[in-house]
Amino acid sequence: MNPYSSLADDFYINMNLSTEMDLPSSRETILHYFEQIQKQYPQMRNFYSRDKSDFMLEEDKDRGAYRWCSIEQRRICSGQVNPQTVEEALAQHRLTLELAPYALSVSALDCEALDLLMGFDFTYRGNHNQLVAEALGVCPALERLATIPGGTIISYEPSLTFALDEECRVQCRFNIEARTNAYQIRTSEFQEEQLSVYVTARQYGSLGPNQSFAGTLDRLWEVCRDVVDNYVIDAVLQPLARTISME
Repeated sequence: MNPYSSLADDFYINMNLSTEMDLPSSRETILHYFEQIQKQYPQMRNFYSRDKSDFMLEEDKDRGAYRWCSIEQRRICSGQVNPQTVEEALAQHRLTLELAPYALSVSALDCEALDLLMGFDFTYRGNHNQLVAEALGVCPALERLATIPGGTIISYEPSLTFALDEECRVQCRFNIEARTNAYQIRTSEFQEEQLSVYVTARQYGSLGPNQSFAGTLDRLWEVCRDVVDNYVIDAVLQPLARTISME
């Protein structure tokens, strides 16, 4: 059972490994890498390229829950939307990282950054920015600005990044992404779009001699879980859900 699936309309866990050097791009290397992933997850059978240098393998999206992974010029990505369990998604990311050194010649020295993201999407028809302000409020210094007579909030996307070590190599970012533009607000023609809440834990720089990609991923998961469970659910996700339900 996924404890996060009831907090938003869609929940997903994504992993990104950014490299300092370009990744291999030969046909044989790319196909071999994705074939190894497909052996573990046979339903991942939709393979295609984007911009001739980005390659994607994914499951069918029409079920609402699906896996995907991709290779870009300097980035390896893996994601699962609406996983049945969190461990199921993390296992996919570990496999992706464990294959990278052998199939794509990625070294721990070549790591620019390793990210783990927990995403929560709310489907909402209306001004996302106004909704966030109503549900979460604004900081005391800006409260008067938010009440200017005749004013309409057209951009409000709270974001906060903090370091978790003295060297600032392990960081965590919280941010909200609204998808309402000025035209929609001006015309009052809103579409049902996704208001997203992200919590991203990141490890910067090359890994140490006793560190592994999978082990680093597990530590980033501990950071994400702690931030979401103890700081984001009660203060952000639940207020957003309540405010949407009252619209």
